[in-house]
Amino acid sequence: MVRVVVAVPAEISASFYTLPWADRCGDWRGGEPSGVDGGDHRRREMVVIELEPEPEVEETTCPSLPPEYVAAVDPRTVEEDEEAFEDALTDEQLREKARSQANDAKAEGNKHFGAGEYEEALSQYKIALQIASELESAEDICSACHSNRAVCFLKLGKYDETIKECSRALELNPSYVKALLRRGEAHEKLEHYDEAIADMKKIIELDPSNAQAKKSLFRLEPLAAEKREKMKEEMLAKLKDLGNSVLGRFGMSVDNFKAVKDPNTGSYSLSFEK
Repeated sequence: MVRVVVAVPAEISASFYTLPWADRCGDWRGGEPSGVDGGDHRRREMVVIELEPEPEVEETTCPSLPPEYVAAVDPRTVEEDEEAFEDALTDEQLREKARSQANDAKAEGNKHFGAGEYEEALSQYKIALQIASELESAEDICSACHSNRAVCFLKLGKYDETIKECSRALELNPSYVKALLRRGEAHEKLEHYDEAIADMKKIIELDPSNAQAKKSLFRLEPLAAEKREKMKEEMLAKLKDLGNSVLGRFGMSVDNFKAVKDPNTGSYSLSFEK
């Protein structure tokens, strides 16, 4: 407790708690002592103000938690997990949206193809490829679009482009029968009979009951044999011309040499005739 004593005029001290004078011997508890002759005879009193000090507050601390428990309930960890989940969900939604856009472009290309608008179909398939190429696990869309572009080029008579698009589709899906059929057809148009036969044989290996591949193979094999024979004749003619240009300097020609085929081995031997 704090005790404060202040001397104030009586008219002011009326509102405070005051103590009366004790006696005339000079002992006092308020106002002026008796027997003092001063110029100012106004009655004075002593005012006592007692202030109660604020109680001291005892500091308390919460007991600390074990580190493993604090780590287990760390709110930052919970927030990071929630943010990661939201990000993953958003990425998945974006992928699904992009895949849907790629399929829509492919479907639009199919409409143009059905209407015979091959150039417009090619543009839509290209858009679908641009979207799908940025996605994971979109090989099915990409291979289908490459194969569809191939048949557009086939209709336009651009057989080299057809072969390129089919090959790209087969890189993504080696067992894509439609791409093999279209590439084989383009090879046949370019008289690449051996390559076309290889594609038909691959189809039959994948699908032994494929009638179209069997029919194509039956037609292609004689064409390939005929072409090989023709190429052999052309090669021999070129060699003959080259031989005559050399042997002519010596008064000879390749007609002086006769090629005889061995029926057992299939090899040839040369004999000189004048």
